[in-house]
Amino acid sequence: MHFEYCPTCGSHLQSKPAGDEGPVPFCPVCQRYWFDFFYSCIIILLCNEQDEVVLCKQPHLSQEYESITSGFIMPGETAEETAHREVREELGLTLERMIPEGTYWFSKGQMLMHGFLGFVRKQPFRLSQEVTSAHWVPILDLPQTAYPETPENVIYPLWRKLLAMKGLEEPKKRK
Repeated sequence: MHFEYCPTCGSHLQSKPAGDEGPVPFCPVCQRYWFDFFYSCIIILLCNEQDEVVLCKQPHLSQEYESITSGFIMPGETAEETAHREVREELGLTLERMIPEGTYWFSKGQMLMHGFLGFVRKQPFRLSQEVTSAHWVPILDLPQTAYPETPENVIYPLWRKLLAMKGLEEPKKRK
């Protein structure tokens, strides 16, 4: 988000140099810089002891494709705490282990996504209201129903890291 007006007093912001950051919106009344900000969220690919991953449907994301667990980081939470909370809230599962796999910029949503691989025991799901379905899928079958691969789709970099960790090769694409 880019500020044009001060969120505190409503004054029109002026561009003012802020050290190495260059020009930044500045409130002359509050004497405060208003740096651009963006949303921060987690995205986690969950795997069980049978080498299956979780794919789920969330109608607010897509009516057609399946996704993996994700959620916004709440004030006061770390990315790791958010991952534990989202897995518990959306699927009713408990993370046993989690590996951070990097951050990914999602420009369409103006979000910084903190990517994780998560490991859980296979068990029935207890779905939240925002998830209409979830199921266990063999790792190699993920591309069949997940969102199509695009440069900003974080599912596939996480999936490839999981494949490498498990010593599996990506299936050949159908022509």
